[in-house]
Amino acid sequence: MTLAVPVPRPPTPASVSGRPQRPPRRPAAPVAVPELSVVIVNYRQWGDTAELVRQLTASACVRKGAAEVVVVDNHSPPHPLAARLRRRRGVSLRRWGRNRGFARAVNEGCRLSRGDWFLLLNPDMTVEEGFLDEVLALAGRLAAEEPRAGIVGFQLRNRDGSRQLSAGPFPTLLRTLAGLALPRYRRKYSRLAPPRRCRVPWVTGCCLLVRRDCLADLGGLDEDFFLYYEDVDLCRRARERGWTVWHEPALRVTHHRPLHTRAVPAHLRVVTRHALLTYAAKHWPGWQLRGLAGCVRAEACLRQAWAWWHGEAETAELFGDLRAIAADVAGRRTRKARRRLDRVVRRQEERLGA
Repeated sequence: MTLAVPVPRPPTPASVSGRPQRPPRRPAAPVAVPELSVVIVNYRQWGDTAELVRQLTASACVRKGAAEVVVVDNHSPPHPLAARLRRRRGVSLRRWGRNRGFARAVNEGCRLSRGDWFLLLNPDMTVEEGFLDEVLALAGRLAAEEPRAGIVGFQLRNRDGSRQLSAGPFPTLLRTLAGLALPRYRRKYSRLAPPRRCRVPWVTGCCLLVRRDCLADLGGLDEDFFLYYEDVDLCRRARERGWTVWHEPALRVTHHRPLHTRAVPAHLRVVTRHALLTYAAKHWPGWQLRGLAGCVRAEACLRQAWAWWHGEAETAELFGDLRAIAADVAGRRTRKARRRLDRVVRRQEERLGA
C-alpha cells in the first residue's frame, strides 16, 4: 500500500522573516515637468498675491502639472498667508531677508522655475478663467510658428473695464520731456490700432511672457534696475539679439493699480528717476544722459527747497539723495548710485516697520 506523503512547500517570505511582506512596489510614475512657470514678485501685497495664486491654481494646466507658480517675496513683514501659499499644490515660495529689487527677484524666480516659458505677473492682477491655459496654448503655437518670438505682452484693462496702454516706443530725451505735457497714462505708451497680434518695440512687465531661451541669452533682467524700466531694457536687448517682441490683444487681464493712477511719494519718485537714469546711461548718447541728469537735478533741487520750506525734513533728505544719484549716474558711477538707492529703500522700510 502506497502512503501519500505531503511534499513540503518552499518557505514563503513571511516564514523567513517572521512578518508579512509588502507586495513589490510599482515603478513611480514620471513627474510632470511644467512647460509654463508663473513668477510673481510680492512686496507687502500678501492679500493680492494670495488671491492671484488662487485664480491661477484653479487652471487645468496647474492641476495637471503643466504649469507652476513661483512667488518671490522681497522682504515683506510676516503674514499668515505666506504659510498657506507654501501648502498649495503647484506653488513654491521664496522669501528674502531684504528687499533686493524687482529685477533681482524676477531673476531668482526664474532660476527656481522649470518651465520653457516664464509668465511674469504683478500681484495686483485679475486673470479670467482659463487665462493660464490659453497662455500655455499660445506658447505652444509660438514655439512652432515663431521660433525667435522671445517676449509677448497682453491686453490690459483697468478696473472699470477700460483699455490700459501696455506698449510703446523706446524712450529718448526728447520723448521723455515732451511726455510731460501728456496725461500720465500716455507718457510712456502709445495706442495700438491692430486688433491682432503684432510686433512692438516693448511691452510692460506687469504681465509679460518670456521664452526661457531668450531670457538665458540675455542673462536675465538687468539687476542695475531696482524697479521700473527693466522691462523696456529687456525688450530692447532682446531685439538687438534677434528676438522678436509681440503684443497679443486676444488675451487680457485686469491691472488694478498701475503707477499712473497712484500718488507718487518722494521715495518712489527717487526710485523711478533712478530707473530712467539707469536706462539712459545704458542706451542714450552721452549728451542725452547729461541733459536728463541735469533736468533731474533741477527737479530735485526745487522739490527739496519746497520740502524744507514746509518743514518736511525727511522728504528734503530724499530729494538730496536724488540729486546725488543723478550726479553719480551722469558720471557713470552706476554702482555708487545703486548703493545710494539701496540706502533710500532701507530707510523707507525702517519707517514702515519692515
